[in-house]
Amino acid sequence: MFSTNFLTNRAVVFTSNGDPMKVVRVVSFPNLPPPRPKSVNIRYILSPINPSDINVIEGVYPAKPEARADLAQVGPGSAEEPCFIAGNEGLAEVQEVGEGVGGLASGDRVVMVKPQSGTWSTGANVGEQDVIKVPKIGRAATISEVQGATMSVNPPTAYNMLNNFVELRPGDWIVQNGANSAVSAQSLWPGFSSLENELKELGATHVLPLELLSDRSARSRIKEVTGGANIRLALNCVSGPTTAAMVGLLGPDAHLVSYGAMSKRPLLLPTSAFIFKGLTAHGFMQNRWYRENDLEKREELMNELAKLMVTRKLREPRHMILDIPRTASDDDATSKVRDIIEKVTSGKGMFGRKVLLRFEN
Repeated sequence: MFSTNFLTNRAVVFTSNGDPMKVVRVVSFPNLPPPRPKSVNIRYILSPINPSDINVIEGVYPAKPEARADLAQVGPGSAEEPCFIAGNEGLAEVQEVGEGVGGLASGDRVVMVKPQSGTWSTGANVGEQDVIKVPKIGRAATISEVQGATMSVNPPTAYNMLNNFVELRPGDWIVQNGANSAVSAQSLWPGFSSLENELKELGATHVLPLELLSDRSARSRIKEVTGGANIRLALNCVSGPTTAAMVGLLGPDAHLVSYGAMSKRPLLLPTSAFIFKGLTAHGFMQNRWYRENDLEKREELMNELAKLMVTRKLREPRHMILDIPRTASDDDATSKVRDIIEKVTSGKGMFGRKVLLRFEN
């Protein structure tokens, strides 16, 4: 029976949207039943805590998790008190396979491609179409657990935005904001120079403070460092006035791809950029890409990312792991989760590190 694989079946849940420090809690549930046909039971290994996960809990993110009323007889997760399990991304291991599943076996490691799967938990029953097996490159080379846990959102988003809108060639330039995936680099790093060095180690050619875009001299400086190149691609996750200024750096027939609005301000673009420069503006969401592409395309993408990871062209993010001990009470576990969420949202003491959640089984 599958129940022998779990000593404790737990999840981070909320029953209504609001302040995560008040609405999230860790709850223990009965063990999972055997998997249904065309589904598998999985055990989560690592699950990131991303800014969008916080936004989902707050109720300000467009994607919504599914209300669960099948987890318990009473309390959260019951018919009387449906709940939502937090978490969108994670690495898991297949524990048991249901009837009719052809491409997965016990012991396979998988990543989630169904949005809002509820990954902040010990395990789940998921449809075989909602996960992708983590590929192995060559006979033995494989990716790390941290890379696997973080490979279904940020890396494919970057890969698709770089490949699907402009045909880039060696020597081409792109410009992006929010390069450290944080609202305020200054609050998360001990000085701009540390952030600059970190991003350059990852491959950035030039790193400039976002505030520089409001300086009239910025355009001249950019032309100088790029040799007057025609910049044809801009990636935006901030929005607000600085993005309009970033568009001013682009050349003719360029593309602006927006995949976030971390400033929580509207995307305001000058009409002249469309009339005189032929700017094309796009929106991109990786979850929509998953919905619009079949399993073969999804597997091809994961394979490409895995190749980049094992050759260290794509490195695992700076991170820390929050362990929830099996022996911790639900109240103690709740305190741990709320405390780390507060640190993630404030940036205090995180130094740009991604937090990954791990329930001990």
